[in-house]
Amino acid sequence: MTISEAAPASKGALWTGRVLSAVVVLFMIFDGVIKLPPLDIVTQTMAQLGWPADIGTARLLGIVGLVSTALYALPRTSVLGAILLTGYMGGAISTHVRIGNPLFSHTLFGAYLGVMLWGGLYLRDPRVRALIPFAR
Repeated sequence: MTISEAAPASKGALWTGRVLSAVVVLFMIFDGVIKLPPLDIVTQTMAQLGWPADIGTARLLGIVGLVSTALYALPRTSVLGAILLTGYMGGAISTHVRIGNPLFSHTLFGAYLGVMLWGGLYLRDPRVRALIPFAR
């Protein structure tokens, strides 16, 4: 199936996809931006999660998240951004599994974001619908 053969999205599906994607982008911007300045709460939380409690590590994670989010937000690079953010979420999930955080509230939060991320992209991008053609 080519992109031209992908089922066109209805206006409702397109806007649902945009809203889902916007929620993910806004959350990831918040997540990335709070890691840039030397905030005590960020380094304290990182230490609780088993990460080095230094601002350099926090900034690196913030930059990786923000760059991946920017790639996701741009239509030409949205698939690459989705792949990178999926890896980022996987790291967050594995961190929460490793320290034994609660399953539904903490550990699976990255999975919830991942479903919203790919669901939003599926609804707004014909390339993804052509790649993953669900039967109607």
